[in-house]
Amino acid sequence: MKQHAGEFGLWMLAWPIFIEIFLQTLLGTVDTIMVSRISDDAVAVVGISNQLFGALTTLFTTFAGGAGILIAQRMGSRRIEDARTLAIMGVTASSLLGVIVSIFLFLYSNPIARMLNISEELLPLSHVYIAFVGGGLFMVGMTASLGTAIRNTGNTRGPMYTGVVVNVIHIILNYLLIFGRFGLPELGLAGIAVSNVVSRLLGVVVLFYMFSRAFEQTIRLRDFLLFKWKLFSEILKISWPLGLNSSSWVFSQLAIYSFLAMLGAQKLAARTYLNTMESFCFTLGYAVAMAGQIQIAHLFGAGRIKRAYRAAYRTLFIGLVVVSSNVLLLFIFGKTLLGFFTSNQEIISIGVSLLALNLILQPCKMLNMAISSSLNAIGDTRYTMFVSLFSMSLIGIGGSYWIGIEAGWGLIGIYSCMIADEAIRGLLVLIRWRNRKVLRKAEVQLDSEHTSALSNKAIHLC
Repeated sequence: MKQHAGEFGLWMLAWPIFIEIFLQTLLGTVDTIMVSRISDDAVAVVGISNQLFGALTTLFTTFAGGAGILIAQRMGSRRIEDARTLAIMGVTASSLLGVIVSIFLFLYSNPIARMLNISEELLPLSHVYIAFVGGGLFMVGMTASLGTAIRNTGNTRGPMYTGVVVNVIHIILNYLLIFGRFGLPELGLAGIAVSNVVSRLLGVVVLFYMFSRAFEQTIRLRDFLLFKWKLFSEILKISWPLGLNSSSWVFSQLAIYSFLAMLGAQKLAARTYLNTMESFCFTLGYAVAMAGQIQIAHLFGAGRIKRAYRAAYRTLFIGLVVVSSNVLLLFIFGKTLLGFFTSNQEIISIGVSLLALNLILQPCKMLNMAISSSLNAIGDTRYTMFVSLFSMSLIGIGGSYWIGIEAGWGLIGIYSCMIADEAIRGLLVLIRWRNRKVLRKAEVQLDSEHTSALSNKAIHLC
């Protein structure tokens, strides 16, 4: 029998997730640096397009995320066959939705670019990037769903090793195809598209092999015809609030990027550079939050309610220490780091003006990640959804437009609204966790089941 995540320490689960996410972040940074050698306009296109891709990715990874939580709970309660079935259905649903999204992006790249307020002079670049990188987006969905299923069995190292190989190959292909090295054609932005497709395909193949052997019974291609409505309805019940929660955040970021596009290409490029740098501030914190979610889901499934409750606070404390340390380093060395991305002094000046606000923004994000993930781990996804929809639409999007655009505060106003949004959501989910509504209900159910079992045993003895 494989060891379960509830039996692992938080760091044992977290460090492979961190390495994997760190490499993904590093890959995005390398992409940004390489694209910056083409032009700042190309950086702006990549930045806003990636926000769109992130928003759409949440749509077809919704089933994978919901299935992942249920997989962890089933593994904790030793119901391995149910966990296997949930994993298969989660990957199947995510892959089918991914194919639909990819076809849409490939066929309608120019109308989508105009919807994002991308200027006419940038349309040729956006067409290449959205059509071809977006056209391969279904592989991102497959990678995410396969990796999520594998991680929630307690194996966080497998996806990490795969990420190392895929990222190295992607960086090498970027260098060769963007700049035309060793006799290869100089493709520019199209080179990133080709590199993305090749490296993603490799990742899917490796993760699928790993996924097929993640459970005691090997998963074969014919197993993807497997469908059990009762388990699928459980995925739907937990997934649709989870999906709306994730989608609302990403779409709010997409809306904010479209507001930044109204402010001009330089401010959009500055935000793209700073967003890349910010990623390093919370990568380890996010890994801790995800590890905490896996651990809490396993503990909850095993009926260890009190330990699951305490685990959330430990996750939050560790995450805050890590994120606060990282964001302080960014504040100190931010101006120097911006110089690696661009020599445009106005863009650097805009980025530097936002560094102090990050000292507040990133810890608020960590509060959200840790406690929201804990609530999701026990299936309380509807509450986090309602909180997200309310705060992001009213404060994140509405406030950013009103203060940043209408009132003329620009980037400072938009960042201030982002901080307010994260802080309010963080406090609301913390209050929910401290009330222990779902946990108390689970404790009552466990006590009832225990009493019933003792009664049946007594009757049997008589």
